[in-house]
Amino acid sequence: MQGPGGTPGGLGTFLIGFVLAVAGGWLLVNQVQVGSFGGWHLWGFNSFGLSLIPFIAGVGLLFFNGRSIAGWLLLIAGLAIIVAGILINLNIYFKPTSLFNTLMMLGMLAAGVGLMARSFRAAEASLKENAD
Repeated sequence: MQGPGGTPGGLGTFLIGFVLAVAGGWLLVNQVQVGSFGGWHLWGFNSFGLSLIPFIAGVGLLFFNGRSIAGWLLLIAGLAIIVAGILINLNIYFKPTSLFNTLMMLGMLAAGVGLMARSFRAAEASLKENAD
């Protein structure tokens, strides 16, 4: 059985690191509250419909000709505008919590990532030892 990095060993370290990283990341993300402060406005008017025009035009061109470069560009640009608009209109807040809890969340996340990276490095070091 091959471990991380393609060599035996290090699998236990990787799995422990993965569990720590997932737990720390989940606890951290659980403290974040996401909301919106309203719709998309341009000069005082709701402009969400305007952001759909390149997307709809791209879809129409692609249904007419699936190899249309202009259709693909409009579709991708429309999707990028929609995703950017959603991200721009988000308010992200970190819920109040104690310093201890915050340090534990960040510590678990960092320890997990460190252990996963160590499991890959240890696999490379054992290759060098076996070659000598």
